[in-house]
Amino acid sequence: MKDNIKYTLNNRLCLGCGICQSACPSKAISISVSQGCFIPQVDETKCKNDKGCHRCYDVCPGLGVDLRRIAKEQFVDKEIKTDKWVGCYLKCFTGHSNDEDIRYHCASGGMVSQFLIFLLEKRYIDGAVVTAFDPKNELLVCSYIAHNREEVLQAKSSKYAPVSLHGMAQAIKQENGTKYVIVGLPCHIQGFRKLEAIDRKLREKVIGHFAIYCSSGRTFYLTEHVFKERGIRKEDLTYFAYRDEGCLGSLVTKQRRGIRVANSNSETALYKEDEVYKERFQSYYHPLRSFFIPRRCLFCIDHYGELGDVCFGDIHIKPYMEDRIGVNSLIVRKRQWLDLLEEAKSEGFITLDEIPVETLNASQMMAGKKKGRNIRFIALNKHLGKVMPYYDITYPNHIGVKTMINYVQNRAQQFLGKHKNLWWLITLLKKDTSNLE
Repeated sequence: MKDNIKYTLNNRLCLGCGICQSACPSKAISISVSQGCFIPQVDETKCKNDKGCHRCYDVCPGLGVDLRRIAKEQFVDKEIKTDKWVGCYLKCFTGHSNDEDIRYHCASGGMVSQFLIFLLEKRYIDGAVVTAFDPKNELLVCSYIAHNREEVLQAKSSKYAPVSLHGMAQAIKQENGTKYVIVGLPCHIQGFRKLEAIDRKLREKVIGHFAIYCSSGRTFYLTEHVFKERGIRKEDLTYFAYRDEGCLGSLVTKQRRGIRVANSNSETALYKEDEVYKERFQSYYHPLRSFFIPRRCLFCIDHYGELGDVCFGDIHIKPYMEDRIGVNSLIVRKRQWLDLLEEAKSEGFITLDEIPVETLNASQMMAGKKKGRNIRFIALNKHLGKVMPYYDITYPNHIGVKTMINYVQNRAQQFLGKHKNLWWLITLLKKDTSNLE
């Protein structure tokens, strides 16, 4: 008998994607935050696993996915090509929004936001699953269905924090519309593909999957650590973005600053203008390396989101990286989305220029690492008797000393990041971590 999602948890393979909660017909799974990550919890009094239900297990991307098989089933255009790192693709592009405000303030060139706005305004879709900061807690994020320009832009920019799409499948099925797009990381797209395979109603309503390139996830502790080092108080925040103001962008926070005075009835806050803090993305983010990366991310081999119909990300190569406003790269795998992108271009919503797949791969160092280093990390742990995710690929037979050292270094950094009482060591060590990945 197959297990429930506890198998994933017990073997430390959970990605925190929340897809299991959406798959459970008994509503036995809830999602909570623990040690800086989203974690599913199972109510055994409701779970029907002993009666043969194992839907949460079946859809779990943490256990792995047949990337090649599903891609072959989904991407059937006669002009489809295959690349070692990208997987299946029709064309690769660079591009950006032609709305200068969106281009400057959204991630890289604002292509995801602008394309979604185009699709919604032209009524090609009824809604899109997106993620924004939780208004109830500035350090957490929440996902929802965006139906218009304003709701899309609420989710602008990158989220260097765990993202859970729990509840989104139910929300889509309950809506009156018939055409929805999922925007998520590679693991979210994998989970939705697996869920749609066993959920006909969801499959009929989801017409598109947009993946965001992902080198690895980060725990909520990353933001907490960054704030602590810089004296940023989340309770004083009026604005927060990991990446704003241009290509790659900057950490931008705005905090209330003032004094509190007491009157006869209650304490009253008198605030001056917001205090603004800015720091370039590379300055605060890159030195932290693997300190706040979840263990499971070391075993992910999908950088681009190979099961996404369209995939979006940065482009870290000249001359594009010299652009200070914003430029995206993107991969298109289905003809219908290629046609719609061309339509958005012809109507002036976006700029779009085709590039060779080799240029794209040269700009994405982690694509090679995931298909090389991370595959070796999986093989190493299999040799150690650990349960590892399954992918329909070939694993190396020989594991070298370099792989073992690299794995130990990454795990040691993750140990420090997981224990707040050791964060003072991160401040001392992070300047010397440039060669650990």
